[in-house]
Amino acid sequence: MYKQVLAPLLGSLGWSSLVAAAPLIVLFVLLGVVRMRAWLAALISLAVSVVVAIFVYPMPVGAALLSASEGAAFGFFPILWIVINAIWIYTMTVYTGHFDVLRRSFARVSDDQRIQGVIIAFSFGALLEALAGFGTPVAISSVMLIALGFKPLKAATVSLVANTAPVAFGALAVPITTLATVTGLPLQSLSSMVGRQTPILGVFVPLVLVLIIDGARGVRQTWPGALLCGVVFAVTQFAVSNYVSAPLTDIVASLLSAGALVLFLRVWQPTRPEEALVEPGATRVAGATVAAGTGTPSLVTDRPATGSGGSGGSDGGTGSDNGTGSDGGAGGADAAIRDSRAEVFRAYAPYLIIIAVFALAQVPAIKDALTSVTKTFHWPGLNIVSPSGKASTLPAFKFDWLDAAGTLLVIAGLLTIPVIRIRPARALHAYFATYRQLAPAIVTVMAVLALAYVMNASGQTTTLGTWMAGAGGIFALLSPVLGWLGVAVTGSDTSSNSLFGGLQVVAAQKVGLSTVLMAAANSSGGVLGKMISPQNLAIAAAAVGLSGREGDLFRRVFLWSLVFLAVMCLVVLLQSTSLLSWMVVG
Repeated sequence: MYKQVLAPLLGSLGWSSLVAAAPLIVLFVLLGVVRMRAWLAALISLAVSVVVAIFVYPMPVGAALLSASEGAAFGFFPILWIVINAIWIYTMTVYTGHFDVLRRSFARVSDDQRIQGVIIAFSFGALLEALAGFGTPVAISSVMLIALGFKPLKAATVSLVANTAPVAFGALAVPITTLATVTGLPLQSLSSMVGRQTPILGVFVPLVLVLIIDGARGVRQTWPGALLCGVVFAVTQFAVSNYVSAPLTDIVASLLSAGALVLFLRVWQPTRPEEALVEPGATRVAGATVAAGTGTPSLVTDRPATGSGGSGGSDGGTGSDNGTGSDGGAGGADAAIRDSRAEVFRAYAPYLIIIAVFALAQVPAIKDALTSVTKTFHWPGLNIVSPSGKASTLPAFKFDWLDAAGTLLVIAGLLTIPVIRIRPARALHAYFATYRQLAPAIVTVMAVLALAYVMNASGQTTTLGTWMAGAGGIFALLSPVLGWLGVAVTGSDTSSNSLFGGLQVVAAQKVGLSTVLMAAANSSGGVLGKMISPQNLAIAAAAVGLSGREGDLFRRVFLWSLVFLAVMCLVVLLQSTSLLSWMVVG
């Protein structure tokens, strides 16, 4: 049995914190300065965390390696299990050409890339976050933006920055329910409190996306639509999280924000120079900008290069499988394509099926049946107690194989196969192709989660959190930073809440702050670390064909992460004072 030590280095919390932060520092330097591949940077940082755990804390070698293995397992299930199966469904739509139908449907809403970026990366991305989370919206929205003419690096950047405000309520509010579990605080109180913080971000994120896409000129020309989308999302997120249901928050907010913008575009259109946003070498056709000489990008590298889906849409018909689609090299062919209502329905069907499957899974009788086979077991050989002598819950591994979001996505994928008319053999090929394409991202995610578990099990995380809690009343300003660090390392607001949720409550009690406010700040601050987490960077880079350039993405989004974090820190600080204390849930 290993008992955690709070200040192992010279008995100093400050010096111990500096050493405990070494794995994180190494990770960020390797990504942002050295520009190392994410999977390699993650493995090196994992090794550093193990060395610190063994030689500084000191943690037995066996315990350190076992905690790493548990973290790697958690990285695959449930996190990667969700991402892989969500992208599998997307890949099948690419194979059949229905992804192109969906793209054309979005493109016909507006031929302005700035508006397309807001609808796809923000609203549609928020819907994907609500249903699956864990990197899925970044992967799918990035590819969709490239299909509309965005350069790969810009598409990935926009998708990463957009994946902020919806994250706390992602995957049917799993981060919030996890936070309630680890803190013992009421779920509704936490949902309401987070719903009074993240909507402030939601108002401005669409405007920032436009700024990234087209600079200040773009903001001047599109601000009414972008602001409307952000305000509708924010108001809905606040209302649903406070008065309806945490799991439904992002689903309703995403649909209403997209619907509001689509309706607004019927009476308003942004002004801009005609050539302003067409990428070099691209052709503007039928309400969309199509990159010249390329078909719709795909996460699958071995699909036919010619054509990416005609209007037939079936597997082996006139879709992408046989290479006769007309949306590939000849960009102008889009103008001749008129998708039938049936094909448009099939293009949207996978997402409607996902919504239906997840909604049914929440029906009490069905949910009870799904959870009846859930197994929670103690990770073999790993026994840890906290500095106070209490047994750690870290070695408890929950294997909810049937109730997991990833498994529900498998069910949705199987239901999708006959609807989009893809042959079972091709569906199976798409599944294994998804694993091959995501291999670097899989290694990255599992390595970083292993790192997080080593830091948590050895006590490095507790050392850092306790040192920050020593700031006293000013801890309210630093509280979101803890969540930000947690998500930056683990790539998951759920994991960050697991790591720091309880610590936030203890620190709040010590300094006389609201426990609900501080716990919620962990989740709200955490969403801003999502865009710089190695897992998300790896998934985004893999999705747009830029594996190995995660460092370039990191530098593009890091400043926005800090800017949003500063705003959230200020909001939480003001909520801890009489100025905004009226916003705090009692």
